[in-house]
Amino acid sequence: MAFNCQLALSALLLLAPSMASAQQKTDLDFLANMDEFHNIRKMLPARLTQEVNDRLRQRAEAIARISTLDALAARRKLVRATILDSIGGLPERTPLNARVTGTLDRGDYKIEKIVFESQPRFFVTASLYLPKKGSPPYPAILFPLGHEPGGKSHSAWQQVLGSLARRGYVAFAWDPLGQEERTQFFDPDWNDSKLFASTVEHTELGAQCMLVGDALARYTIWDGIRALDYLLSRPEVDATRVGATGNSGGGTLTTYLSALDDRIQVAAPSCYINSWRVLLDTLGPQDAEQVFPGWLKNGMDFPDFIYSFAPKPFLVLSAIRDFFPIGGARETFAEAHGVYESLGVPDKLQKVEADDGHGYSRPRRQAAYRWFGRWLKSEDDHGGEQDVPAASSEELWATPTGQVSTSFHGEDVFSLNLKRYATVKSNRPALSLAKVRDLAAFAPASGGLNIETYGALPRSGYRIEKLMYQSEPGTLIPAVIYVPETHAARSPAIICADGEGKQASREAAELLVRKGNIVMSIDARGLGETRPALDTHNQFFTYFADHDDAETAILLGKTLVGMRAADIARGIDLLSARSDVDSSNISGIGKGAAAVAMLHAAALDPRIKKLVLEEMPVSYDAIVTHRIHRQMFEQIVPSALKFYDLPDLANSLAPRPVWMINTVNPLGQVLPPAEVRAVYGRAQIHVTRGEGFSRPVNNVLDEIFK
Repeated sequence: MAFNCQLALSALLLLAPSMASAQQKTDLDFLANMDEFHNIRKMLPARLTQEVNDRLRQRAEAIARISTLDALAARRKLVRATILDSIGGLPERTPLNARVTGTLDRGDYKIEKIVFESQPRFFVTASLYLPKKGSPPYPAILFPLGHEPGGKSHSAWQQVLGSLARRGYVAFAWDPLGQEERTQFFDPDWNDSKLFASTVEHTELGAQCMLVGDALARYTIWDGIRALDYLLSRPEVDATRVGATGNSGGGTLTTYLSALDDRIQVAAPSCYINSWRVLLDTLGPQDAEQVFPGWLKNGMDFPDFIYSFAPKPFLVLSAIRDFFPIGGARETFAEAHGVYESLGVPDKLQKVEADDGHGYSRPRRQAAYRWFGRWLKSEDDHGGEQDVPAASSEELWATPTGQVSTSFHGEDVFSLNLKRYATVKSNRPALSLAKVRDLAAFAPASGGLNIETYGALPRSGYRIEKLMYQSEPGTLIPAVIYVPETHAARSPAIICADGEGKQASREAAELLVRKGNIVMSIDARGLGETRPALDTHNQFFTYFADHDDAETAILLGKTLVGMRAADIARGIDLLSARSDVDSSNISGIGKGAAAVAMLHAAALDPRIKKLVLEEMPVSYDAIVTHRIHRQMFEQIVPSALKFYDLPDLANSLAPRPVWMINTVNPLGQVLPPAEVRAVYGRAQIHVTRGEGFSRPVNNVLDEIFK
């Protein structure tokens, strides 16, 4: 259900008296006991979900007009252009340099071990399953793999591939990024990835790709297209009879490839097709491979992949007890089937649901065999499936060491992205704040703030006012304002945004209010008390913090950076309207996860006259040029490095002064001031450290605001 701002404000107002008394005990977190009435921790995802649903309602009007082949062709053109624009286009087609590195005889079929280059020296390891019975050319099945451990050696995939070969298909599978022989973060000491899983690798790399204007899917899709190039180069294959199927991540790539490559005639993705409306209400967005920047903003949803393939035969394979909600698969199928019916080919879009869980289980496999038999062989395939003995991982290695990185020392996504970045950086235009505003989707609301107050806490020499303001409809920002007892008619003001919330900035605020400043500490959306309830044991949290909301925002063409910067700008509106504030003397302090947002706010709002940035990432450049980053995903602005970096924003503030305290590298480690100065350089940017007992941060702040 969408968040109702007015109801929330009313509820808070009714509860204010009891909250005021409770606040004396619970300190500044005055919403601590409010969950039963107003779960503010769900505010950010609820607001994003509301925007998703608004976009999907607008999309429905366009889909209703698809009833002819011409209308379908127009939609296909739009979908393909949207995909390619979202992922940064596709690489140049270069020689595959394919070679067979070994063969396994499996009795009634054989497996060839293949290595090819989807891009120069970007090696792909694969298995080609060749029938021994019948006469070539055979129909062929492209089989992208899911995210289960083991890549092409996973027993479930061998079961499908061997069964297809026994049925007279040439089947081709390749190791996805981050799996089996293509670990992107391989550590020879661990003899495994430095990270937890292939999906973590995907999103770690995905953030770096997004910063230069691409998406990780650019690489996985191109691997698939080049795999199809190789498959069709084989004389055993009938290029007029090609299907594609895969489960989970393999279902994802089956869907992508079918939407983009006309050489695929029949598709059967398993455990992927869903709907964004249902998915975001339940499971949330997945790894970066499955998130196209701006996809929802541009009016796209899961059925659009099918429309880009239509009216060819497409089979939706789903699991009723999958962790991916079955309701989403049913919703997408119902919409797309209506289009197929209007085109007079309802039999070419079908679905099969198995009452089981996630995976390419026997019921779905049998359904896929029947589907391919019908459309690629013009025959009914109701035969049973015999067990396929699984080869070991080592038996299927196409490389000498079991890793392309140690066998061939070629490219990986990180190195290829660095080359993309070098080109982007060399062509970066002069800084345009209008472009920054557009990329970050910085769009502060205007008009009334709908402020609700909750009393004040008396302190020695100052008071703490408690309030909430509406940054935009559906977004409430908790804030506390420290006001000195004796001050000038109009005092200088400071707005503080801390990644840990307003409670974390209390000590600094108390220091600054005693110096005669009016200090407002806010919980920008998704921070402090508005932080969504995150599973801190989840592997995605370890590396990416609030991954789900950041990815959802990116799907909508928004960023958490831009939204939080807008919350800061609205806070400045509030301060500027106060009779006791000197609106010409407002400073900003941003710390941790709020620092990048504060920098964007200052660059785009000249009312911030002085800026302090504590524990901010040194640059977007560093995130791209350092192999591993942590807790940075919330801070990125897709395509930023095509147009600007964080030092550019800081330098744009001249002659306004900027202080940088305890600036960090992409792992969150504090950098020596000399390294930071080398990146920034401008005289008005003061770099310092504030660690330890000899020079704590508050001493630095005392000097800045003396």
